[in-house]
Amino acid sequence: MRGFIPKIYPILDSSFIPSIDRDAYLNQLGGSLTEAGVTLLEYRNKPGSDAEVFADAQILRTAMPTGRVKLILDDRVDVALAANFDGVHVDTGDLPPEQARRTLALTGANPIVGTSAGSEADLRRALAQAVDYISFGPIFPTTTKQTSAIPIGIEGVLRFRQVAGFEPVLVAAAGITLETAPVILQAGADTVAVAAALFNHPDPAAEFERWMAALR
Repeated sequence: MRGFIPKIYPILDSSFIPSIDRDAYLNQLGGSLTEAGVTLLEYRNKPGSDAEVFADAQILRTAMPTGRVKLILDDRVDVALAANFDGVHVDTGDLPPEQARRTLALTGANPIVGTSAGSEADLRRALAQAVDYISFGPIFPTTTKQTSAIPIGIEGVLRFRQVAGFEPVLVAAAGITLETAPVILQAGADTVAVAAALFNHPDPAAEFERWMAALR
Protein backbone atom coordinates (compact mmCIF):
# COMPACT_ATOMS: atom_id res chain seq x y z
CA MET A 1 0.00 0.00 0.00
CA ARG A 2 3.03 2.35 0.25
CA GLY A 3 2.51 3.43 -3.36
CA PHE A 4 -0.76 5.23 -2.54
CA ILE A 5 0.93 8.02 -0.63
CA PRO A 6 2.29 11.15 -2.35
CA LYS A 7 4.77 13.56 -0.77
CA ILE A 8 1.97 16.04 0.00
CA TYR A 9 -1.16 14.99 1.92
CA PRO A 10 -3.68 17.85 1.62
CA ILE A 11 -6.20 18.14 4.45
CA LEU A 12 -9.27 20.21 3.62
CA ASP A 13 -10.71 21.31 6.94
CA SER A 14 -14.28 22.63 6.93
CA SER A 15 -13.06 25.88 8.49
CA PHE A 16 -11.58 26.82 5.10
CA ILE A 17 -14.92 26.46 3.29
CA PRO A 18 -16.98 29.66 2.88
CA SER A 19 -20.60 29.59 4.03
CA ILE A 20 -21.76 31.41 0.91
CA ASP A 21 -21.84 29.40 -2.35
CA ARG A 22 -20.42 26.40 -0.50
CA ASP A 23 -21.35 23.88 -3.20
CA ALA A 24 -19.86 25.95 -6.02
CA TYR A 25 -16.68 26.53 -4.03
CA LEU A 26 -16.17 22.82 -3.34
CA ASN A 27 -16.87 21.88 -6.94
CA GLN A 28 -14.40 24.43 -8.28
CA LEU A 29 -11.80 23.58 -5.65
CA GLY A 30 -12.04 19.85 -6.23
CA GLY A 31 -11.79 20.24 -9.99
CA SER A 32 -8.81 22.58 -9.85
CA LEU A 33 -6.95 20.37 -7.36
CA THR A 34 -7.51 17.34 -9.56
CA GLU A 35 -6.15 19.16 -12.60
CA ALA A 36 -3.18 20.33 -10.51
CA GLY A 37 -2.24 16.70 -9.84
CA VAL A 38 -3.65 16.01 -6.38
CA THR A 39 -4.00 12.23 -6.00
CA LEU A 40 -4.94 12.07 -2.31
CA LEU A 41 -7.02 14.41 -0.15
CA GLU A 42 -8.57 14.19 3.31
CA TYR A 43 -11.77 16.05 4.13
CA ARG A 44 -12.24 16.89 7.82
CA ASN A 45 -15.42 18.38 9.29
CA LYS A 46 -15.56 17.80 13.03
CA PRO A 47 -18.51 20.10 13.89
CA GLY A 48 -20.65 19.40 10.82
CA SER A 49 -23.74 17.20 10.79
CA ASP A 50 -23.70 13.91 8.90
CA ALA A 51 -25.99 15.51 6.31
CA GLU A 52 -23.57 18.40 5.71
CA VAL A 53 -20.54 16.11 5.56
CA PHE A 54 -22.30 13.78 3.13
CA ALA A 55 -23.37 16.66 0.88
CA ASP A 56 -19.82 18.03 0.82
CA ALA A 57 -18.39 14.55 0.24
CA GLN A 58 -20.65 13.95 -2.75
CA ILE A 59 -19.48 17.18 -4.40
CA LEU A 60 -15.84 16.36 -3.78
CA ARG A 61 -16.27 12.82 -5.10
CA THR A 62 -17.83 14.13 -8.32
CA ALA A 63 -15.17 16.81 -8.79
CA MET A 64 -12.34 14.43 -7.84
CA PRO A 65 -13.25 11.17 -9.61
CA THR A 66 -12.52 7.66 -8.43
CA GLY A 67 -9.40 6.41 -10.17
CA ARG A 68 -7.81 9.84 -10.27
CA VAL A 69 -7.98 10.95 -6.63
CA LYS A 70 -8.16 8.91 -3.43
CA LEU A 71 -10.45 10.65 -0.95
CA ILE A 72 -10.16 10.11 2.80
CA LEU A 73 -12.85 11.18 5.26
CA ASP A 74 -12.06 12.02 8.84
CA ASP A 75 -13.92 9.72 11.26
CA ARG A 76 -17.36 9.31 9.58
CA VAL A 77 -17.00 5.74 8.33
CA ASP A 78 -20.68 5.34 7.40
CA VAL A 79 -20.62 8.61 5.45
CA ALA A 80 -17.39 7.61 3.72
CA LEU A 81 -19.05 4.38 2.62
CA ALA A 82 -22.17 6.16 1.35
CA ALA A 83 -20.14 8.79 -0.53
CA ASN A 84 -17.84 6.19 -2.14
CA PHE A 85 -14.71 7.58 -0.50
CA ASP A 86 -11.54 5.52 -0.63
CA GLY A 87 -10.81 5.49 3.08
CA VAL A 88 -11.07 7.03 6.53
CA HIS A 89 -8.86 8.52 9.20
CA VAL A 90 -9.83 7.31 12.68
CA ASP A 91 -8.43 8.28 16.07
CA THR A 92 -9.03 7.31 19.68
CA GLY A 93 -12.76 7.50 20.34
CA ASP A 94 -13.64 6.83 16.71
CA LEU A 95 -14.47 3.45 15.21
CA PRO A 96 -11.49 1.05 15.67
CA PRO A 97 -9.36 0.71 12.51
CA GLU A 98 -10.18 -2.98 12.07
CA GLN A 99 -13.92 -2.32 12.22
CA ALA A 100 -13.59 0.70 9.92
CA ARG A 101 -11.77 -1.48 7.37
CA ARG A 102 -14.42 -4.20 7.51
CA THR A 103 -17.19 -1.65 7.00
CA LEU A 104 -15.56 0.07 4.03
CA ALA A 105 -14.62 -3.26 2.47
CA LEU A 106 -18.35 -4.00 2.01
CA THR A 107 -18.02 -2.28 -1.37
CA GLY A 108 -15.47 -4.89 -2.42
CA ALA A 109 -12.69 -2.31 -2.55
CA ASN A 110 -9.43 -2.27 -0.59
CA PRO A 111 -9.94 0.75 1.70
CA ILE A 112 -7.28 3.05 3.11
CA VAL A 113 -7.41 3.33 6.90
CA GLY A 114 -5.18 5.71 8.81
CA THR A 115 -4.79 6.81 12.41
CA SER A 116 -2.82 9.31 14.48
CA ALA A 117 -0.05 9.20 17.07
CA GLY A 118 0.84 12.12 19.32
CA SER A 119 3.48 10.33 21.36
CA GLU A 120 5.84 7.40 21.05
CA ALA A 121 3.44 5.33 23.17
CA ASP A 122 0.63 6.21 20.74
CA LEU A 123 2.90 5.24 17.87
CA ARG A 124 3.60 1.81 19.34
CA ARG A 125 -0.14 1.22 19.79
CA ALA A 126 -0.82 2.35 16.23
CA LEU A 127 1.86 0.04 14.87
CA ALA A 128 -0.06 -2.90 16.34
CA GLN A 129 -3.23 -1.94 14.45
CA ALA A 130 -4.32 -2.72 10.92
CA VAL A 131 -3.66 0.72 9.45
CA ASP A 132 -2.12 1.86 6.16
CA TYR A 133 -0.54 5.02 7.52
CA ILE A 134 0.09 6.79 10.81
CA SER A 135 -0.19 10.56 11.02
CA PHE A 136 2.07 11.91 13.75
CA GLY A 137 2.81 15.22 15.38
CA PRO A 138 2.25 18.04 15.90
CA ILE A 139 5.61 18.75 14.31
CA PHE A 140 5.21 22.49 14.91
CA PRO A 141 2.45 24.60 16.53
CA THR A 142 -0.81 24.70 14.57
CA THR A 143 -4.10 26.58 14.71
CA THR A 144 -5.96 24.34 12.24
CA LYS A 145 -6.61 21.48 14.66
CA GLN A 146 -7.24 21.79 18.39
CA THR A 147 -4.53 19.95 20.30
CA SER A 148 -2.76 20.28 23.63
CA ALA A 149 0.16 18.09 22.53
CA ILE A 150 3.64 19.61 22.62
CA PRO A 151 5.24 19.96 19.15
CA ILE A 152 7.92 17.33 18.59
CA GLY A 153 10.07 19.20 16.04
CA ILE A 154 12.56 17.64 13.63
CA GLU A 155 14.14 15.55 16.39
CA GLY A 156 10.72 14.03 17.02
CA VAL A 157 10.43 13.04 13.36
CA LEU A 158 13.76 11.22 13.63
CA ARG A 159 12.61 9.44 16.81
CA PHE A 160 9.27 8.39 15.36
CA ARG A 161 10.94 6.90 12.29
CA GLN A 162 13.43 5.05 14.46
CA VAL A 163 10.64 3.56 16.57
CA ALA A 164 8.47 2.71 13.56
CA GLY A 165 11.19 1.15 11.44
CA PHE A 166 11.32 1.46 7.66
CA GLU A 167 8.07 -0.14 6.53
CA PRO A 168 5.19 1.86 8.17
CA VAL A 169 3.95 4.91 6.26
CA LEU A 170 4.43 8.02 8.44
CA VAL A 171 2.57 11.25 7.71
CA ALA A 172 4.05 14.29 9.45
CA ALA A 173 1.39 16.81 10.45
CA ALA A 174 0.84 20.29 11.85
CA GLY A 175 2.48 23.64 11.29
CA ILE A 176 4.45 22.52 8.25
CA THR A 177 5.56 25.09 5.68
CA LEU A 178 7.23 24.77 2.30
CA GLU A 179 10.47 25.82 3.97
CA THR A 180 10.34 23.08 6.62
CA ALA A 181 8.82 20.29 4.51
CA PRO A 182 12.10 19.12 2.86
CA VAL A 183 13.83 18.75 6.22
CA ILE A 184 10.87 16.79 7.63
CA LEU A 185 10.94 14.41 4.67
CA GLN A 186 14.69 13.98 4.99
CA ALA A 187 14.25 13.19 8.69
CA GLY A 188 12.07 10.18 7.88
CA ALA A 189 8.49 11.21 7.12
CA ASP A 190 7.01 9.66 3.97
CA THR A 191 4.76 12.65 3.37
CA VAL A 192 3.72 15.97 4.91
CA ALA A 193 0.12 16.76 5.76
CA VAL A 194 -0.74 20.32 4.75
CA ALA A 195 -3.90 22.24 5.62
CA ALA A 196 -3.60 26.00 6.24
CA ALA A 197 -0.53 26.41 4.04
CA LEU A 198 -2.62 25.28 1.05
CA PHE A 199 -6.19 26.22 1.79
CA ASN A 200 -5.57 29.67 3.21
CA HIS A 201 -3.90 30.50 -0.09
CA PRO A 202 -6.05 32.40 -2.64
CA ASP A 203 -5.33 29.67 -5.22
CA PRO A 204 -4.82 26.31 -3.44
CA ALA A 205 -4.28 24.43 -6.71
CA ALA A 206 -1.48 26.75 -7.80
CA GLU A 207 0.07 26.53 -4.34
CA PHE A 208 -0.08 22.73 -4.48
CA GLU A 209 1.76 22.81 -7.81
CA ARG A 210 4.41 25.04 -6.25
CA TRP A 211 4.88 22.58 -3.38
CA MET A 212 5.11 19.63 -5.74
CA ALA A 213 7.72 21.36 -7.88
CA ALA A 214 9.79 22.21 -4.80
CA LEU A 215 9.57 18.71 -3.25
CA ARG A 216 10.10 16.72 -6.44
